Amino acid sequence: MYAIIRSGGKQHKIEVGRFVDLELLPQAEGEKVSFDQVLMIVDGEAVTLGSPIVAATVSGTVVKHGRGEKIIVYKMRPKKHYRKKQGHRQGFTRVMIDAIQ
Repeated sequence: MYAIIRSGGKQHKIEVGRFVDLELLPQAEGEKVSFDQVLMIVDGEAVTLGSPIVAATVSGTVVKHGRGEKIIVYKMRPKKHYRKKQGHRQGFTRVMIDAIQ
């Protein structure tokens, strides 16, 4: 059984007992979190597709907060001696999925 949810402007495939990295959430580590924007649920051969969402919730526990790998953004204008180098690390929240109801 798995579900597709929307969180942080992205869609994620969720399975019970698995970890998923989401955009940074305000909950502290160890707190429960629930997602109500469930787009689709697949249970064996039964597929429930929402229009746009299904009347279901996905609950999980926040395991940790972290930051992703660093990416480098480099701007340059040739012949003008304009160079700008900037780094970015996106924050994420790792969630353990407990139940799909």
